[in-house]
Amino acid sequence: MNREDIQESKLPDEPGVYFFHDAKKKILYIGKATSLRDRVRSYFGANLADARSSAIRKMVQDAHSVSYKTTSSVLEALILEANLIKTHQPRYNVDEKDNKSFSYVIITKEDFPRVLLVRGRELFSNFLVAKSYKLKAVFGPFPEGGALKEALKIIRKIFPFRDTCTPCPRTGSLSAYSRELADKKGGRECAPCFNRQIGLCPGVCSGEISKDEYARTIRNIRELFSGNFKGLKSQLAHDMKVAVKEERFEEAGKIRRQIHALEHIRDVSLIKSDRISAGGGVRIEAYDVAHTSGMETVAVMTVVHSGEAVKAAYRKFKIHTATNDDVAALKEVLTRRLNHPEWPLPRVFVVDGGKGQVRAATLVLKGAGVEVPLVGVVKNEFHKPERLIGDTKAIEAYEKDILLANSEAHRFAIGWHRTRRRRAMVQ
Repeated sequence: MNREDIQESKLPDEPGVYFFHDAKKKILYIGKATSLRDRVRSYFGANLADARSSAIRKMVQDAHSVSYKTTSSVLEALILEANLIKTHQPRYNVDEKDNKSFSYVIITKEDFPRVLLVRGRELFSNFLVAKSYKLKAVFGPFPEGGALKEALKIIRKIFPFRDTCTPCPRTGSLSAYSRELADKKGGRECAPCFNRQIGLCPGVCSGEISKDEYARTIRNIRELFSGNFKGLKSQLAHDMKVAVKEERFEEAGKIRRQIHALEHIRDVSLIKSDRISAGGGVRIEAYDVAHTSGMETVAVMTVVHSGEAVKAAYRKFKIHTATNDDVAALKEVLTRRLNHPEWPLPRVFVVDGGKGQVRAATLVLKGAGVEVPLVGVVKNEFHKPERLIGDTKAIEAYEKDILLANSEAHRFAIGWHRTRRRRAMVQ
């Protein structure tokens, strides 16, 4: 296979899951993507292959075809990817990473189950061997713990769940309303946990939800992580009709909002859309390098999406090959960034610096076969933005976001560099 074969296959610019197959149609590798077209093409850049692991390079060499399945959201793609990897056990997914390094979602077997994110080593040692909790369900493995963490944040806003909160010490119960029991015991009502105060816990700790109500929430979460999005929506629609019929209008309204959130989850997706579209947004990535006379050289990536900093997507890079050369350090960090096809490509790449940095970044992107606009932020003697150079259309369209991303990159890089210097001084 080569890049021309991929271009002819007309992969869609939509989220989904892709499959690399060998000559006998056996699945070699499964991955997810914000844009199937951009993600699969990223495997065939001229220089990018040199930065990948030897296993992935071998997989691309062995691949004879690519197939895909589109999804309505990246969250759905994330869950589908995990279920398919578990079912098919593709060699290059399983062999590249030890099972104990994967992430899992577990649901404990209790009256009010906890929903927890754990690493494989914790699952196998604490839960399956030591049996610190009995388990009701295990979902995974998920190759990317960071993406799974962001997914759980989205899911928890739709279906608030218990993670670490404990029963009220005064009432000693999670299954009845704490105010009523506290009154009977002559005590005060238990204060809700912080997650309850911000709407991420349904009030398990303060007794605001019954066992049966919470069981329905857990049912919904299990359906979602099983990949049964269609069945989950149908079940919620049924629950809403029953609630209306029984004149439980407040509950019906809550279920209606959950259905709406599931149908429009792309708007709050953990991996933002790369396209400009109605109701969508634009991802801007900025890079900066920091060091002191070549000491503790680091680089960072920051992300701005739709005018807002997405700090969960920020990344740090310890520079290995070019400790006192900003241009060479920038080339290293961009090459390493492009070695992560699971990260969506931005609408614009932003680098801190002038023509030298822009020229170096252009060579890295061109060598990788990545056609994304590039902008450089030229600073004055006070290290304040003086002018923008590079792609003029991108500058005109996204100047405010470019400057925000660059400012965040400078702040983030300096902060991390200073932290590393302080640690080095006390060692």
